[in-house]
Amino acid sequence: MRKNTPSSLILIPVLAVGLLSGCADMSENQRRTGAGAGIGALAGAVLSSATGGNAGTGAVVGAGIGALGTYIWSRHMDEQKRAMEQATQGTGVTVVQTADNQLKLDIPSDISFDTGSAVVKPNLRPILDRFAEGLRNNPRAEVRIVGHTDSTGSDAVNNPLSQDRAASTRDYLVARGVPFDRFMVEGRGSHQPVASNDTADGRARNRRVEIFVGEKG
Repeated sequence: MRKNTPSSLILIPVLAVGLLSGCADMSENQRRTGAGAGIGALAGAVLSSATGGNAGTGAVVGAGIGALGTYIWSRHMDEQKRAMEQATQGTGVTVVQTADNQLKLDIPSDISFDTGSAVVKPNLRPILDRFAEGLRNNPRAEVRIVGHTDSTGSDAVNNPLSQDRAASTRDYLVARGVPFDRFMVEGRGSHQPVASNDTADGRARNRRVEIFVGEKG
């Protein structure tokens, strides 16, 4: 026996098409925010209908959640990316825009911290000075700093060391006028390698600090 599809669920694909096709004449930033809203709307509608609620109401709530959960790539973010590309040229630091519109700096250990140390090295300081300037010019941006180590040594050493390196980077930026409450720091120890720890080159790549900057829409 064929079950009737609730009329509320019929609205879901229609809503999705409407939200996404409506992005055609928007800027890139608006399209990305609109896509987030569309995904949120679908999730809200499906969840609400599945639990016996109203899919239309769930879609509206979900759209709000989807939009709030996105970062935008603003003029400030673009300017800071260009400034950091200039400041880090030839240093080994990589500067990229992530798929979710965050600015990411990947800072290798040879210019950031000595082995076993959480003291910011002199080579990194001019880069962080320039970075702090960009953050001061964009008070809407929030920052996440993640420290990593190679697999040499135990977690009892590596986990707090990676956390301390992230915190030292934050403290340096705070000392240059960026508010403390805009930062989140994490230490991942050796648990998220980007290369094999079986070679010296791989271990050097794994000893790094990553800085993510995102501006909420």
